[in-house]
Amino acid sequence: MNISSTPSQKTRAILSVSELNYCAKLLLEQAIPLRWISGEVSNLKRYSSGHWYFSLKDESAQVRCVMFRHKNRLLDWQPEDGMQVEVNALVTIYEPRGDFQLGVENIRRAGLGTLFEAYERLKAKLEKAGLFDPAQKKPLPAHPKQIGIITSSSAAALRDVLSTLKHRMPTIPIIIYPTPVQGEGAAAKIVDTIHLASKRNECDVLILCRGGGSIEDLWAFNEENVAHAIAACAIPIISGIGHETDFTIADFVADIRAPTPTGAAQLACQDTQTLLRHINTQGNRIQLSIRHHLERLMQQTDTLAHRLLHPGERIKNQYIQLQHLQERLANCWSHTMETQHWKLDKTHQRIVSITPNISLLKQKQHELALRMTRAINHHTETANTHLQHQQAHLQHLNPHAVLARGYSISYTADGVVLRNSDQIKIGDNIQVTLAKGWCDASVSKKGKRIRKNPPASQD
Repeated sequence: MNISSTPSQKTRAILSVSELNYCAKLLLEQAIPLRWISGEVSNLKRYSSGHWYFSLKDESAQVRCVMFRHKNRLLDWQPEDGMQVEVNALVTIYEPRGDFQLGVENIRRAGLGTLFEAYERLKAKLEKAGLFDPAQKKPLPAHPKQIGIITSSSAAALRDVLSTLKHRMPTIPIIIYPTPVQGEGAAAKIVDTIHLASKRNECDVLILCRGGGSIEDLWAFNEENVAHAIAACAIPIISGIGHETDFTIADFVADIRAPTPTGAAQLACQDTQTLLRHINTQGNRIQLSIRHHLERLMQQTDTLAHRLLHPGERIKNQYIQLQHLQERLANCWSHTMETQHWKLDKTHQRIVSITPNISLLKQKQHELALRMTRAINHHTETANTHLQHQQAHLQHLNPHAVLARGYSISYTADGVVLRNSDQIKIGDNIQVTLAKGWCDASVSKKGKRIRKNPPASQD
């Protein structure tokens, strides 16, 4: 390798420490993508700024890590020294000191990755099977007569649910179906308890609840048999498992999910005070409606009472109205008779004025007949004269009359009328049509001018 270079090239190849660290940082971040790394937490320090600094180590190596406040504040648990964890981090360099470190985006307890993968696989499987379909969800009763609670009898969540139900609806009966909600075999016990509650069918709604905890603590509610038991239950189920940020498979299968056990109790029944306020509001509306209806009836009664008259008074009014109608009828009849008499007189005058004069009409008819006869005779004479004139003209134009005066028509052998001597040659045969008959001839001479002295004809 030739490593020789000019002074100017050496100058351009020299980097500052800041430039070197920056180039190394870019190289690392581009070459190694964001990935999960497992190890043991060591030298964990939480600063007042909220940022965490610690080392992640195994048997033979360690690496510095930083997790900033806006990332770690989303966690619902606190890592401690000695814990085995898995971090989702970006490999980088802290430029001011050139320290190799991991920028942690997320952190979880070791082994949770496998649990999360199993959780996602089961979620996808059950969703494809239709267990999450909203159309399959059962509606909650508006006013349940009895509420069932499926949880551990020693759980703090049970006390929260009972306290909330007592505050909201103290008179409603409650049945507790105790079952373990965590640990080995808990899922099978939960399934048996759900089947028991569904079979006894003594509640209108069930609350499946548990307090908060890690994903391992809540894992019983991520089992497939629990999901199928919830879906097959004949009674609507409200899930109130863990904190608001915790989601289990049971939450997706349940008929409705509450963010907490207390929230599940609030969804299970209505608040007594709210119901009382609603009842009072409806009662006030009913009273107001009845009062308005009575007022309308009273006003209607007053109107009808005002319109009600004594029978004698009604007869008197009707008699007066009858007299008035009688006067109108008499006036109308008189006016109608006058109108009809006037129309009759006018019609008579028109009839008289249009009566025909028979003798005058006969005389006029006789005159018109004489005029028509004279016109017909005149027209006939004129037509005869015109006809004779046309016949004479037609006779004058008749080609046979022309032939009768000594003319003839000549044709070529092909039947074409001869009008020019150029149409034939000497020796051609032609046909000649006369006034009476025809004859064939042969051309012996021809010329352009008309002969003044044609040869004498022979009979």
